[in-house]
Amino acid sequence: MSIKIEINSYGKTFDLSNNKRLFLISGPCVIESEKLTLNIAQKIRDIAQKLNIPYIFKASYKKANRTSGDSFRSIGVQNSLEILAKVREKIKVPVLTDVHSEIEASIAADYVDILQIPAFLSRQTELLEAAGETGRIINIKKGQFLSPEDMRYQIKKVESTGNKKILITERGTSFGYHNLVVDMRSLSIMKSFKYPVVFDATHSLQMPSKEKNISGGSPELIFPIARAAAATGINGVFIETHPNPAKALSDSKSMLPLSKLENLLKQLVSIHELVYNYL
Repeated sequence: MSIKIEINSYGKTFDLSNNKRLFLISGPCVIESEKLTLNIAQKIRDIAQKLNIPYIFKASYKKANRTSGDSFRSIGVQNSLEILAKVREKIKVPVLTDVHSEIEASIAADYVDILQIPAFLSRQTELLEAAGETGRIINIKKGQFLSPEDMRYQIKKVESTGNKKILITERGTSFGYHNLVVDMRSLSIMKSFKYPVVFDATHSLQMPSKEKNISGGSPELIFPIARAAAATGINGVFIETHPNPAKALSDSKSMLPLSKLENLLKQLVSIHELVYNYL
């Protein structure tokens, strides 16, 4: 029996541990402006509501892990946090953002519903504990250097604070230089920990530092790899999206065009519903 974790999205209460219903974490990589952020959140919410999918908006308020020191980081921390709060208020969906230090966890928790631990920081004990102590839902991204079995120890760090509202996200494993692969076995292994498992269909296709000063990616593979993950019986899917990825200020090489999101979700929901009959 999975741990029950509830959210309220567009006026409905959903249990993220419910294997019968796939949930969605989606949004742009980073806050670029208030207008664009609210526009993206509204469009994704409309799609999710149409398909009856629980929806969580995601965006970073700053990018701490950049290939180059010259890369875009933020339009301003406080401004970005306030924009995330406006998404909660105006679009009526829960909001997720990533944090990079103990103090960031306590600050961001006042503006969002879910704190995300970045993959590169997934073993940072004090960060996991500080996030857990906020009482927010915690999404731990599996480090590119971790085995799925190792995630049980990261889970215990959050549990030690008394917080059992935890999500686990697979985002690929380092395969040599500038490349990631996804071991689909990890999704089933991590489900044995009894927490909802999410598949990140966009970061899993990144090519870290592949291109000059930025990371590359293979967005043309988002559809097939997301379908494969859905067939394992995951609880949720994580998709970074943008109206025009080529002009996005971060992760432009791996995001899904917003115009393709509804079609992808229809396919994933269909596969997920079929697989549910065998779980």
